[in-house]
Amino acid sequence: MAGNFWQSSHCSQWILDKVDLQRERHVDLSTLTEDEYQKIIVFFAGFIQTLGEQLKLRQQVIATATVYFKRFYSQNSLKCVDPLLLAPTSIFLASKVEEFGVISNTRLINTCTTVIKNKFSYAYNQDFPYRPNHILECEFFLLENMDCCLIVFQPYRPLVQYCQDLGVEDSVLPVAWRIINDSLRTDVSLLYPPYLIALSCLHMACVILNKDCRSWFADLHVDMSQVQEISKYILNLYELWKSFDEKKEMSTVLNKMPKPKSQQQPSHPQMPQAN
Repeated sequence: MAGNFWQSSHCSQWILDKVDLQRERHVDLSTLTEDEYQKIIVFFAGFIQTLGEQLKLRQQVIATATVYFKRFYSQNSLKCVDPLLLAPTSIFLASKVEEFGVISNTRLINTCTTVIKNKFSYAYNQDFPYRPNHILECEFFLLENMDCCLIVFQPYRPLVQYCQDLGVEDSVLPVAWRIINDSLRTDVSLLYPPYLIALSCLHMACVILNKDCRSWFADLHVDMSQVQEISKYILNLYELWKSFDEKKEMSTVLNKMPKPKSQQQPSHPQMPQAN
């Protein structure tokens, strides 16, 4: 495992360009509006979070799974693999990479079935359609698409270090931690280094709690324009949430989402065409 972000595949291969990211979405955005696309990503990030909590996974595992999910769709259309299959596959892979321990296929499938029935029935009116062999096949496909670059550096560790330095572990840390969790529903994990995401979430938490940390930030000598860009992504998410009635809208949005040709036969997730 790379012990240093700057020497890792995360840094060298998975900090993407905003223009390139938007260009890769052109197929989906020919069917969906930008808002609808973001709602789908927000929905499945929430699904991964709920699934992870039901499986009693550490937040680090859930965050890594969410990043895997987003990395895949940064290079592929939603019609390549059903997100409902990729979401638990991302959890399955992340649990191994983060050394949490392998989740049994049976437990994973059963938990998916329970979560959909109890928490997401407003979006899906039928049982979870996939079986263990689908997860295993999709895992191989996910690994191939990420070129086996599995190490993900998260913002949580630098956030804790910054809060210790500021002496605000008890007050600011819990708020900033929750903002990082929210940031997983945006594109920031694909576009910015984790230490900048941590700084942005810390800055937002300080503003929310009226903590004056301006002199501390001034001494950091970081690019505050990037910190502000990250904050804007997160604030845009909060604006989206204000007008997004997920329980009423999601079924319609999912029906509009581009589907794999093999949707009726989920044992064959489609391989994306080579560029």
